[in-house]
Amino acid sequence: MSDRPVRVRFAPSPTGYFHVGGAKTALYNWIFARQHGGTFVLRIEDTDAERNRPEWIEGIQAAMAWIGVDWDEGPYFQSEAAPRHLELALRLSEQGDAYWCDCTRESIDARAKDTGKPGYDGYCRDRALGPGDGRALRFRTPREGTTVVADLIRGDTTFENANLEDFVILRSNGSPMFLLANVIDDMDMGITHVIRGEEHLSNTPKALLIWQALDGGPVPTFAHVPILVNEKRQKLSKRRDPVALEGYRDEGYLPEAMRNFLMLLGWAPAGGEEIVDFDTVIMEQFRIEDVHSSPAFFDVVKLRAINGHYIRALPVEEFVARCRPWLDDVNVWEPDAFDPAVFAAMAPLVQERVTVLSEVPGYVDFLFLDEPVVDPSSWDKAMKGDAVKLLASVTEAFEHVEWTADSIKAAVTAAGEALGLKLAKAQAPVRVAITGRSVGPPLFESIQYLGRERTLARLRAASARLALG
Repeated sequence: MSDRPVRVRFAPSPTGYFHVGGAKTALYNWIFARQHGGTFVLRIEDTDAERNRPEWIEGIQAAMAWIGVDWDEGPYFQSEAAPRHLELALRLSEQGDAYWCDCTRESIDARAKDTGKPGYDGYCRDRALGPGDGRALRFRTPREGTTVVADLIRGDTTFENANLEDFVILRSNGSPMFLLANVIDDMDMGITHVIRGEEHLSNTPKALLIWQALDGGPVPTFAHVPILVNEKRQKLSKRRDPVALEGYRDEGYLPEAMRNFLMLLGWAPAGGEEIVDFDTVIMEQFRIEDVHSSPAFFDVVKLRAINGHYIRALPVEEFVARCRPWLDDVNVWEPDAFDPAVFAAMAPLVQERVTVLSEVPGYVDFLFLDEPVVDPSSWDKAMKGDAVKLLASVTEAFEHVEWTADSIKAAVTAAGEALGLKLAKAQAPVRVAITGRSVGPPLFESIQYLGRERTLARLRAASARLALG
């Protein structure tokens, strides 16, 4: 650590939903800043005007806030610094560290095909062209020596300067390239540590050369965190994989569970625990130097299990409150059909079984519908054999039994035993008749909360359907 006050930045591009990999990087930056009494800067890199959309900017901020990542400065917008980027690009040209180039992509590709060497060949390096229409500005990379990237995660990585092509810093339309804008913004904002994805590592020697040419002062300390991969060990792709943080939020993952899971992607606390307290474990134990350099598997199965643990750990009252967005937005039942008191009574039973909050309506919809939504496969599996006799016997018993879960269970048990059925077999047709499904919350408590009259009506309807064949 240097003596300079720590300043880190998170710099997403608003070109789509907020990627889970970006969320992990944002968390790392935020924790690092908090651990060192530093400043966390949010900078929106919005120079890609054709792909940027205002809703993506709002989405980034909302998703960051959802996992508890707040920022101390910003959001700053990179596009607002365009005059500064142009000013320093022209300075590089005046210094001889950059030159104008009128090569088209077609001419570059044609020469590469003739020479067998891919990439730009430095054709305009010594032509002494001035600025003009259709001319880009390229950085003049050294032909000798090396550039070393000191990385807190990966150690020192050495790049041969001769292998770095003269890269464009101003497009032919005068707009700055991402790399130039990124370096200048980091310089002007006094960024001391750049913690970002490893896909940027190959650009870092170019960034360092620009930094040195502009006499930007002390260079930042770098830490390139590992990429995230799917179960096939392929890099997570927006086109192929569920990578939007907002998608997990909307599915009913808890922010504390997501935050816990993201922290385990490339780092592990002492003892290797998977469920860890953020404030007393992660904030105290996390060190950026301990992050692994190998790709991290984004295991949705593990995420779901972690989320289920966090759901079960909620106080019941808080679980009820957190379920309300999914219960209020559901279009399965009429709004006035929902009974908060009934749901509150059922909540502990549901809480033990769901792994995401979006599953909750499917566990309780039968309570708030006039008729259950019957799953055909569940019906076909349960309504065979002695189902007709069983339902008739249960219906008769339910007309007089004390309306408690224990008494209801005893009545179903007795009806099953009379037909030589164990409870598991006896309750299957009863469950489907009443809830429409073969799985759900505990049956006898569900029947108790549904009420005698509605239960009897459903049993009779099921019997009538069976009679019709």
